[in-house]
Amino acid sequence: MHRREFLLTGLAATFGAGRASALTTSAGRLEVAQVADGLNTPWAVGFLPQGSILVTERDGAVKEVAGGRVSDVSGVGGVLSRGQGGLLDLLVPRDFSQTRHLFFTYSKRQRGGAGTAVARARLSEAGDRLETWETIFETRAVSSGGRHFGSRLVEARDGTLFVTVGDRGDRSSAQDRSNENGAVLRITKSGTVPADNPFSKTAAVQPAIWSWGHRNPQGAALDGEGRLWVIEHGARGGDELNRVREGANYGWPVISYGRHYSGLKIGEGTRKEGIEQPVFYWDPSIAPSGLMFYTESMFPSWRGSAFAGSLKMDYIARLAGSPMQEVEQIRIPGASRIRDIRQGPDGAIWVLAAGNGTLYRLSA
Repeated sequence: MHRREFLLTGLAATFGAGRASALTTSAGRLEVAQVADGLNTPWAVGFLPQGSILVTERDGAVKEVAGGRVSDVSGVGGVLSRGQGGLLDLLVPRDFSQTRHLFFTYSKRQRGGAGTAVARARLSEAGDRLETWETIFETRAVSSGGRHFGSRLVEARDGTLFVTVGDRGDRSSAQDRSNENGAVLRITKSGTVPADNPFSKTAAVQPAIWSWGHRNPQGAALDGEGRLWVIEHGARGGDELNRVREGANYGWPVISYGRHYSGLKIGEGTRKEGIEQPVFYWDPSIAPSGLMFYTESMFPSWRGSAFAGSLKMDYIARLAGSPMQEVEQIRIPGASRIRDIRQGPDGAIWVLAAGNGTLYRLSA
């Protein structure tokens, strides 16, 4: 049997049953299946080639979802679970079948505080254990708080990794390129800095930086043309969808469409020469997390749309058009704090709700 057909059949057999409901959307009637529940503050979901699913939990656990059951995957390294930090994103790279490598972001204890780190681990043949957990990259030890770690991983078409890092609650550090706070980073799968990074040869700038001036980017994805996009939390309003360009400054906290939580103005206004504008912004804030561009055929009318979860408003935002804007809100009854959203290899849309600890599958 063709590999693709096997994967689709396997997923349908594994997850077709269970508690289900239906939604009416612009793409028609959607079947909503609860694939797993009882998850403890889940953060990210990833798909393995043989059909099972991995989920990270912020307290430091990795779960495998397969055959209608949830089981533990041991071997997670030293994760500092504090505040908004813990075990965060998960990436199953395209060459997993050859290497069995997985990549994770997490908050790592450092002298005087914590930083965002990237780990690489090999999944055992049995799939129940992470072997050789290794930190391949970590941000500079400059932050002591428990906020704004980012933290998403995206594999670029050339096999390098994009890593999003928040400002760690230190606003001005997002404009200080001597550290990696408030930046999108680009590294190799071994944690080194590619020679063609925009600042790899610039004195006093951290060479892993790809773009800077970000507040707290908790969603990142490639579109159908391989271009990188991120969504990030504003303060009181001003959540942004940004098309990320190499070497560009996205303005935080010099410009913003939001205001401080006190109500005071942020920075110098909403525009400044030399600083990028968001493609779209939300005001009031929805606290966006997770980002996906739909490219499959299960929902043909949604091909090319972007989807983002909302931690605050408990819905999935669909964005479309040129320039992109929010055109639809999709609510799953009972789902709260939408943390991650992914396009599955079966063409379905998979949604991870942190508030009620449930993984959902949306299908036609």
